[in-house]
Amino acid sequence: MLASPFAVETIDRQQNLIVTRPQTGFCLRGRIRIPGDKSISHRALMLGALANGETQIQGLLLGEDPRSTASCFRAMGAEISELNTDLVRVKGIGLGQLQEPADVLDAGNSGTTIRLMLGILASHPERFFTVTGDSSLRSRPMSRVVKPLQQMEAQIWGRKGNSLAPLAIQGQNLKPIHYQSPIASAQVKSCILLAGLMTEGKTTVTEPALSRDHSERMLQAFGAQLSVDPQTHSVTVTGPAQLQGQQVVVPGDISSAAFWLVAGAIVPDSELVIENVGVNPTRTGILAALEMMGADIQLENQRVVAGEPVADLRVRSGGLKACTIAGDLIPRLIDEIPILAVAAVFASGTTIIRDAAELRVKESDRLAAMATELNRMGAKVTELPDGLEITGGTALKGTEVDSYTDHRIAMSLAIAALNASGTTTISRAEAAAISYPDFIPTLQQVCQ
Repeated sequence: MLASPFAVETIDRQQNLIVTRPQTGFCLRGRIRIPGDKSISHRALMLGALANGETQIQGLLLGEDPRSTASCFRAMGAEISELNTDLVRVKGIGLGQLQEPADVLDAGNSGTTIRLMLGILASHPERFFTVTGDSSLRSRPMSRVVKPLQQMEAQIWGRKGNSLAPLAIQGQNLKPIHYQSPIASAQVKSCILLAGLMTEGKTTVTEPALSRDHSERMLQAFGAQLSVDPQTHSVTVTGPAQLQGQQVVVPGDISSAAFWLVAGAIVPDSELVIENVGVNPTRTGILAALEMMGADIQLENQRVVAGEPVADLRVRSGGLKACTIAGDLIPRLIDEIPILAVAAVFASGTTIIRDAAELRVKESDRLAAMATELNRMGAKVTELPDGLEITGGTALKGTEVDSYTDHRIAMSLAIAALNASGTTTISRAEAAAISYPDFIPTLQQVCQ
């Protein structure tokens, strides 16, 4: 156990996380540096591999998902130095020059890796690729990107009507399309735009609402010809393109910052500063939602770094109130809904989350997981077909809960445990390393 009155430790080979809260005299203080943005890290590695010349990346996320991306592109001929936060060098081999790998490409647990990569692989003529992932990824739907790629005349085969990995891809010269996406998804949009890089003509994606725009920003920085119509939520890429290596500085991931924003808001007498957080407007739904709930959050030291807006976030504890989170706000905070559910448990009134059915096909069914595990701790959470209904104000009690090997579930339950009496044991908490390798040491730091 730690010497502090608050104990956070891991035990046994299953890496269970034990959180024990003292009865009195506990608050959170400190300054936190969070890991690099996962979405930007993936895209920097991919575009660097496809570009001419060298790309230098600072602040890369060292989680398992970007490691999967790096491994896949190394297998196809790109030279990528050892991954670290200081500097990663990627010697690109040029668009259209990926080599046919000798073995199956393994995307691990990363939906971003496999879905974005499908657009790249499908547009590389005369090459054959096979892509798989871990058991979780092999159960996640791929038809949302396979179907539009097939409209571009891609040849892709997989399980369950080409909807599940492993997937086999025979690269082709594709045709441009205008795809009306039924969902606002940065993965779907990015996959099609990446396929359009090598496709003669204009490839357009129109979404029902604005999804995160990291791909658009980075494609333009690497030299692609891109046009954006914010009124219709449409993006067009003109191919074939030429990409040139760039210097990329990856800001801190606001999805990782979200855990500390909620922790600082719900634990009495707390004040935390989260440094160097990316505040891209397409990603700040978490700030908007917490503002609606009355959280005390200030943006400080605002600046622009390598084309992405960045700020330090200061959060102070205070009373939260219920709100409704739905509609166009959902694509801007889809990954943060599990931790927002924790915030809602400690808000006065009943919080409604809707239009989030997408969470049922993530690394776990995140709606079912959060409802089940928070209720085990004494919360009042009701599952809706596309969201959650959370009645706040019920005191939580420590108990045994499960992460479902889902990194965001593991971290959300750890934050909930900060305000639960007694001891909470979170099984399979090592899942946090998928996106936040230092989550547990940082939790120990702010609790002391």
